[in-house]
Amino acid sequence: MAERIAITGVGQTRHKSKRPDVNTPELVTEAVEAALKDAQLTMKDIDFMVQGSFEMADGQYLPDMWIVPEFGGVGKPGFKLQNAGTTGGVAAAAAFHCAASGLFKNVLCVTWQKMDEGQGAFGRGGGGLGEYWQSQIPMSPITNFARRTYAYLHNSGCTEEHFAITRVKQDQCALKNPYAQLRLNTTVEKVMESAVLVWPIRFLHMCPSTAGAAAIIVSPEKQAKKVTEKPVWVEDWFCTHVGGAYTMAEEPTLSTLRYGCETVYKRRGITNVLKDIQAFEIYEPCSPAELRWMEEVGICEDWTAWKLMEQGKVGIDKEIPFNPSGGVTATNPIGATPVLRIIEAALQIRGDAGEHQVPHNVNRALATGYGGQGENVIFLLRKSL
Repeated sequence: MAERIAITGVGQTRHKSKRPDVNTPELVTEAVEAALKDAQLTMKDIDFMVQGSFEMADGQYLPDMWIVPEFGGVGKPGFKLQNAGTTGGVAAAAAFHCAASGLFKNVLCVTWQKMDEGQGAFGRGGGGLGEYWQSQIPMSPITNFARRTYAYLHNSGCTEEHFAITRVKQDQCALKNPYAQLRLNTTVEKVMESAVLVWPIRFLHMCPSTAGAAAIIVSPEKQAKKVTEKPVWVEDWFCTHVGGAYTMAEEPTLSTLRYGCETVYKRRGITNVLKDIQAFEIYEPCSPAELRWMEEVGICEDWTAWKLMEQGKVGIDKEIPFNPSGGVTATNPIGATPVLRIIEAALQIRGDAGEHQVPHNVNRALATGYGGQGENVIFLLRKSL
């Protein structure tokens, strides 16, 4: 029988476009040490490790081989995963499986991306250099979301201004998050005036290129209760990697997010999403995606999220606490980004999110990882089981 598991420690770096002050091992170590400190553990207490980074975005091969010695992981069992944008998602899921096996007391999951040292301009710059950009122009991140956003405009009846309102909401949340990279204090006018990348996607709509790392420690129930007085229980998780170019050709706005969420909701008896879940940290690589993602996680009917944004119902202290951290449009160290969503959801449950803490009691939070053209990893976290 699988063990019940909890997140017992979380740690992340300050996220910036460039971190010339550290190399990759030093950057990763910052997150590991922060997670260990949060759990009041040392590396001696870690008996399994799961690591992950999107290698193509950094232009480095098997970076874990030269990172492990920096944070004291030599000789410890573990493995590394790489799965493009959902790298951190599958790494966290693997760590949860390992902890649930009951074979290990404390599992470290550490993910990173130091994009200032590689070719991976996967954020506002597009699909990056080299093979990805040259051979997959129709499926680069920007053109991908341009198709999705145009379809959303057509199906919903909203205007470009609603995307700008969404970006301002995201920025207002990021301004209260000291770890966020982009804290612009922007306005609807500035967003609307920013350069068009591929219409209707504008420069300020897209997530940045980020140097950053994130780590969590996961423990089975008996150990978790020994480690911390505020465990964040992992209620459920689900990976869904089906779709891509074929399904997008049929329906540009399609992703596996709805299917993944509905699967988890059914397993956990969730029938009223806004009542049963008190905080959402959803991987949205660009501002318009947040509207469609709100619909796919079950907050509102299809093609209506823009009305909620227009009415000012979305925000940290609003009816719908969607991405109170500022989300991916503020910070995107690709390999670590899904783990950041988990960390931020866990902080909300613990009541430790500081200025961007949702004011009402958060008993349950939803976090996701997104990648490729529609793959998703779903995580449901709880204060108590």
